[in-house]
Amino acid sequence: MIRWLIVVFLALVLINGLTPWLRKLGLGRLPGDFHFRLFGRDWFIPLASTVLLSFVISLLVKWL
Repeated sequence: MIRWLIVVFLALVLINGLTPWLRKLGLGRLPGDFHFRLFGRDWFIPLASTVLLSFVISLLVKWL
């Protein structure tokens, strides 16, 4: 259980660090990526980008 928590934490840190680079590639602006302001804070829910990245990574893993 603790291993998965560490893996998820490290993945979130990595994605957070790569977000500016991924936005330059167009991820985060796809239809299905939600961005809204609530309680004075910007919220971002990247549903379409997550599905696209998951698909690309699964193809890459199958190819290797």
